[in-house]
Amino acid sequence: MTASQNGSDSTLWPTPSAARVFSERRRRLLDRYPEPALFVAGFCRPRNFPANQHAFRAESHFLYLVGRSLEGAVLSTGGGNAVLYVPPPDAEAVLWAGPQSSLADLEKELEIAVRPIDELSASPELATLPPQDGDTAEWLSERLGRDVDSGSGDDLDGADAKLADVMVELRLRHDAAAAAQIRQAVAVTELAHRGGMAATRPAIREAVVRAAMEQAIIANGMTCSYGSIVTGHGEVLHNERHDGVLEPADLVLADVGAETPEGWAADITRTWPVSGHYTSTQRTIYELVLDVQRAAIDAVQPGASYRDVHHTAGRRLVSGLVELGILRGDAQELFERGAAALFFPHGVGHLLGLDVHDMEDLGDRAGYAAGRKRSTSATDRFLRLDRDLEAGMAVTVEPGFYRIPAILDDSERVAPFVDALNRDELDKFSDVRGIRIEDDVLVTAEGNDVLSRSIPKHPGDVEATMREARGG
Repeated sequence: MTASQNGSDSTLWPTPSAARVFSERRRRLLDRYPEPALFVAGFCRPRNFPANQHAFRAESHFLYLVGRSLEGAVLSTGGGNAVLYVPPPDAEAVLWAGPQSSLADLEKELEIAVRPIDELSASPELATLPPQDGDTAEWLSERLGRDVDSGSGDDLDGADAKLADVMVELRLRHDAAAAAQIRQAVAVTELAHRGGMAATRPAIREAVVRAAMEQAIIANGMTCSYGSIVTGHGEVLHNERHDGVLEPADLVLADVGAETPEGWAADITRTWPVSGHYTSTQRTIYELVLDVQRAAIDAVQPGASYRDVHHTAGRRLVSGLVELGILRGDAQELFERGAAALFFPHGVGHLLGLDVHDMEDLGDRAGYAAGRKRSTSATDRFLRLDRDLEAGMAVTVEPGFYRIPAILDDSERVAPFVDALNRDELDKFSDVRGIRIEDDVLVTAEGNDVLSRSIPKHPGDVEATMREARGG
């Protein structure tokens, strides 16, 4: 069995960032926030009883500054210094988990002062960021002697708010090591998508395609950065069911991404035909979505507003639907009235980094620039990012076309467009439930770099990839 057949490639095994990367990040933090602060790694979360736990992944801010998932650890910063406090090795854990790193081992490996967690002193004045689970929030509240809520980044005030704003400033623009980690995740995600295309056949369950895709991720030392979406029902935007049987006329929408051991994510979507060939109607809509995506990617430039990237996609989609006769009227006027949301109700993408939706634990203070607020309009209300783009930012660009019954069968939502929506023309595309095409894009000083460009997305390239996998 070759590497391409089993989904593994020894050249793609994760390469860790050097310890100096995290030392430099901590230095930049201390320069911007010299006051005392704590960053928690967090604790394992039980699945159904204490000994049966989900795999541990540290809080993202901790990973950004330390680079290692150390359960129960705390990073203390302030006064020009950074100290890592960790639980001492558990002698009994050796039986179940193997040898444990000593504090001295960690100090050498991570190039940071390491102390036992019992020596950590804390007070209510210390700044911190909201952890994402209740147990960690409760532990932190007891340590600080004040309430710390989980997952409440929009409600921070005082020193916590100031610390959050500093972390947003640091993490918005990726350093070279972060960009390298994302590239590693994308490279493994390419294997996953190619593996999914190769595995797709009529009459198999979606779970079989999902398994082929996740095998490539696991075989290359990574995990999934979010719950995989592999479905014949692409009109369900975050469909995580995999029990459906794929029919020859179906399209598979696969939204799957890898995550490196340091926590850096890829997030990529492709949509391919179960039969190996797009029907004429499927190809027509697919090429429209691809045209929309290319226009949106072209709009990703330093200094550009990401909301304008979103609007570029929406205008291009409406214009294309008018050309196809699915919508009637002036394309610009229809877009301004919100017609894009009939078929493209979500935002065109989001920040990408340590979190697949980067820093959304801090709420809109990360995704929205100061002074900008979420809109209530149908076009923009699900837009996760409204900032001017800068070199070093990584974003996703993921427009789509969806025939969603909850929208199209809702007379109140469709009422403003009852004269514009040509249902007879729309019905000609009944074999298209949902199409999304998503790439990971790094903003550069000169423009942009599509990190996932080598994953097939032109319809001819997708068909050729599937044909080759099927032996011609």
